[in-house]
Amino acid sequence: MLVSLKWLKDYVNLQELPAQELAEKITRSGIEVDAVIDRSFGMTNVVVGYVEACEKHPEADKLSICQVNVGEETTQIICGAPNIAAGQKVIVARPGAKLPGGIKIKKAKLRGQESNGMICSLQELGIEGKLVPKAYAEGIYVLPEDAEVGSDVVTNFDLDDTILELGLTPNRADAMSMLGVAYEVGAILDEEVQLPEIAYPEAAEKAESMLTVRVDDPEVNPLYVAKVVRNIKVQESPMWLQQRLMAAGVRPHNNVVDVTNYILMEYGQPLHAFDYDLLETGNITVRHAKEGEKITTLDDTERTLSAHNLVITNGEKPVALAGVMGGANSEVSGSTTTVVIESAYFESGSIRQTSRDHGLRSDASSRYEKGVDPNRVIPAAERAASLLAELAGGEVLSGSVVHDNLDRAEKVVSVSPDFINQRLGMKIRFEDMLDILNRLKFKTEAVNGQLVISVPTRRQDIQIEEDVVEEIARLYGYDEIPATLPEMETTPGGLTPYQAKRRIVRALLEGAGLLQATTYSLTSEKSAKQFALTETATTKLLMPMSEERSTLRQSLLPHLLESVSYNTARRSDSVALYETGSVFLKTEDELLNEEEHLAVAMTGLWLDNSWQGERKEADFYVLKGIVEGLAEKMGVELTFERGQMDGLHPGRTAFIMIDGKRIGVIGQLHPTEQKARDLKTTIVMEMNLAELLHQKSDALVYTPVPRFPSISRDIALVLSKIVEAGTVVNVIRNAGGKLLKDVRVFDLYEGDKMEPGKKSVAFSLTYFDPEKTLTDEEVTAVHEKVLRALTEVGAELRS
Repeated sequence: MLVSLKWLKDYVNLQELPAQELAEKITRSGIEVDAVIDRSFGMTNVVVGYVEACEKHPEADKLSICQVNVGEETTQIICGAPNIAAGQKVIVARPGAKLPGGIKIKKAKLRGQESNGMICSLQELGIEGKLVPKAYAEGIYVLPEDAEVGSDVVTNFDLDDTILELGLTPNRADAMSMLGVAYEVGAILDEEVQLPEIAYPEAAEKAESMLTVRVDDPEVNPLYVAKVVRNIKVQESPMWLQQRLMAAGVRPHNNVVDVTNYILMEYGQPLHAFDYDLLETGNITVRHAKEGEKITTLDDTERTLSAHNLVITNGEKPVALAGVMGGANSEVSGSTTTVVIESAYFESGSIRQTSRDHGLRSDASSRYEKGVDPNRVIPAAERAASLLAELAGGEVLSGSVVHDNLDRAEKVVSVSPDFINQRLGMKIRFEDMLDILNRLKFKTEAVNGQLVISVPTRRQDIQIEEDVVEEIARLYGYDEIPATLPEMETTPGGLTPYQAKRRIVRALLEGAGLLQATTYSLTSEKSAKQFALTETATTKLLMPMSEERSTLRQSLLPHLLESVSYNTARRSDSVALYETGSVFLKTEDELLNEEEHLAVAMTGLWLDNSWQGERKEADFYVLKGIVEGLAEKMGVELTFERGQMDGLHPGRTAFIMIDGKRIGVIGQLHPTEQKARDLKTTIVMEMNLAELLHQKSDALVYTPVPRFPSISRDIALVLSKIVEAGTVVNVIRNAGGKLLKDVRVFDLYEGDKMEPGKKSVAFSLTYFDPEKTLTDEEVTAVHEKVLRALTEVGAELRS
């Protein structure tokens, strides 16, 4: 909302406060002032000139040589504006003048002709091009005939003004008008608000004799007021009105349209003017549109209407989109002699829906959406009639044509002073509360120790006790609220067990040499399901930014592998990345389930100590060891089962299990997948991190340092290649009983010396009794039992 201080002074005494000081007071009271703008922009030596003569420049077709009377003298000025002509009063920047943007005007020669100044357009005075009247958008601005030659343009045409730009929150719709701001400033400065005078002569003929009004849906349009003004002369508005509209960010058109826009800014009540003759029927019917019905609005756009759009019709066809924009078929033009002024109260939800349907947001719709004051609908129409009588010479027909079904009752809110002070944590005197509410023009009575407040309808944001508390607090002064510490039991902040475990996971992975990556949650539909641990339907965005970012991911690996490819393509041959993030899976009832996953991708060298001659490639067992270390740190027991997944090597893939439940996968990328991504051997892992971290960890149990020695036995077994080492380890553990403390695989051989389909796996077995030293006979007895059990899986001792 742009507020002209010169305009605001018409309604409230500003006490000669400097603009910056007033802006500070308004901001401290709860409405933020975003900017304080000087409309003069420091202009000097800009005066009214009269063009006595104008002829074409002999050396330039687009230039004119003008003899301009500037009051003290007649001087020659070269002008390039296409609309310059003799007999005009224009804006002249004399030599030495300063214009917005730091421009200084000097005497000059243009194509051999002397030019003593510049004839200015409004844009050159710092007014935005979109606010300049269309007639002068491409040329200089022509002043009215009563402008005094030689007078200062800045002071005589309201450019010595300051604009406050208010950053309004949605609840303060009351401040979207000059009167609303006047009430606010009046409350801050404890000044009375002067409402504009409404006075005009009425014709003997009644408006009802020329117009009828019917409303088909009173719930959506409970109040509709129409006034008829005839014998008007459509012309340019006076300079003061044009300047006020431009200061408020509205482009002037003609005196009729400008009056409706002026009332919009003054009262916050949208109005619309129809050409009575173009209505054709002398009837106005407010109804919902027929599905597919069309209207061409004032912006020359044909719009197809829906059945929930409210329209104003002449009883047959739409002539306006209610509360949003008028129709071109009833537009006021230079030939208009009789107008119908519409002022109405429309239900905010209906206007919001229509505005959204057509992508059409106007000054009127923005106010209707937030709610207008029901008690200003009729006064706004009367004020418009008064101004049309004054500025357009109009004859106002007696009375108005009204459909009225609107409840204008003021809301009553009761609150106790103790409640207010308790909420604010301070002690405001009862008299001070009454004073603040009176300054706000809230009718207030003290009844049994309660403040009973009748809230004006312009303040529709005041609904409950806490709203009254806020009003008193902001005008009493937020700075006056004492700073105190809360008196309550407090608990120190800390991490949840889940958050603490997640930090341990990240620390362990980074300690192992992996770098953290963060990738997009959105991917292409093709990549969304790749490497997914759970198969569900994908979730697509309604309005994606691109096809590559159209679908919520179900796995972290596709984007993580893109990061690996990106780095290797830039000569970073060894890459080890991890990511913790969410994947999104649809449930059976079509809801979205968000799971936190952990993914790892490794390629290249895992170990490279060249000076020691140590080099180790990243492989399946490196990553498996990291996963096992992670499980040990979490106090969780993991197992691995041979598995298969599209995109992974069929012989080098395993599922990660907890208590028989699959929570992840680990494996090498399939050779075709590696080639497609231009990668060498790449090992990946993804698991449901939430499932891992929610597992209950076993308590740490102290194991005393052994007092007795252990005994180790190594065995090399010839096995079928289809027998997994993990299966053999389980057989050994079950047969070894309580004396067997550890089983470890330390060698694998599948060379030429083995029979086809066979492999050799070597195991180290550790026997130990914490109570005594084991004898060789005791160990041999258990070991023999283990060897017998191994025959059940087809294992043979390798000689």
